[in-house]
This record gives sequence, C-alpha cells and structure tokens, in this order.
Amino acid sequence: MNYKIIDGAEHMDTEEIARLLKMTYWADQRPTEQIEASLRHSSCYGVRLEENGKLVGFARVISDYATTYYLCDVIIDTDYQHRGLGTALVSYIESLPEYAGLRGILITRDAHALYRRFGYEVLNDRTMVKGLNC
Repeated sequence: MNYKIIDGAEHMDTEEIARLLKMTYWADQRPTEQIEASLRHSSCYGVRLEENGKLVGFARVISDYATTYYLCDVIIDTDYQHRGLGTALVSYIESLPEYAGLRGILITRDAHALYRRFGYEVLNDRTMVKGLNC
C-alpha cells in the first residue's frame, strides 16, 4: 500500500477530516464549524493513499513552538488500521524540527505502546507526556 504524508490543512478537505473524526470516541459529535476552527488554529497532517487519493489518517498539533506541543486528534481510518500508517504519521510529526526539544503532551486511552516508541510516558490512564524536564 502506497501512501503520502500530507502537511497542511489546505491539502485536505474538511469533509474528509470530519469522516475520520466520526470514527473516534472523542470527536464523533464535533460540529463542522468546530472542526474548521480547530484546523485554522493547528498544524495539520494527514495520510493519503496514492492509488485512490483517499484520506485515511489525520492528526493535528497545537504548539507555542518554545516549550510545549499538544498532539491531538490522531486517527487512522478503521479499515486501514494495523498497517503501520499510524506509526508513519506520528513518526513524521515527531521528526519535524519545530517540535524538537519541546515537551509533548497527548491525551488518549489508546495505542500507548505506539506513543511510547516516541518517548511518551503514561502519567495516568490517558495522559501521556514526553520530555517532562523541558
């Protein structure tokens, strides 16, 4: 399966993102207006299949670019999970120089093993933090 990591909300359609978010427990009721506002105020990343152009992954980051970033809304289409796409998406984001050396925050009850590979530690059952000493 060939895919491309997309950098920037302007390269993704809001309806595609909304479709993915509806697959989640945290954003399945999020209104379109709120999704659009979140895209405007975040750095957005996606995974698009090369064979048909379908957006199958999404994540966004909120940051002050000095001390902390918040990785949120990480989702891979349920039909494409367990194929390495989530790892590829998070790896891409974590490799970006604008987040290097910053404290990373992530709130999720899922995929803790994935995020541990990137240095996140569980603080409680859902909150994960990377770089506590920043």
